[in-house]
Amino acid sequence: MLILHSFRFIGLAFLIPGVVAPELPGAFARPAAYGDLIAAVLALLALMTLRSQLGLLFVWIFNIWGTADLLYAFYAGNSVGLEPGQLGATLFILTVIVPLLLITHGVVFRLLLRGDRPTASRGG
Repeated sequence: MLILHSFRFIGLAFLIPGVVAPELPGAFARPAAYGDLIAAVLALLALMTLRSQLGLLFVWIFNIWGTADLLYAFYAGNSVGLEPGQLGATLFILTVIVPLLLITHGVVFRLLLRGDRPTASRGG
């Protein structure tokens, strides 16, 4: 699940002229783009340290940050009156990727609260 989130740098596409409409509000684009970048870095840090106590801490930090980032993007999009045409080619992020990210954040919270340590694989 962390590997999926390590690709959240794709949110930087909200900042690329031509990919999004010029009228895409910066109040939505900048926090969404940089929030996703931070979430991707935290996911990578969690992956690199996953087998240690520090890794568990990074998973918690990543999951809280990543969830808050997605929820804030919903709030920001609503507060600036975001319209689908303004998203251009990045519309796929909101329609395909964000639902997957929200579901996996929920699963990670469930695993963390149950006390299961997320691992790269559970080989037998």
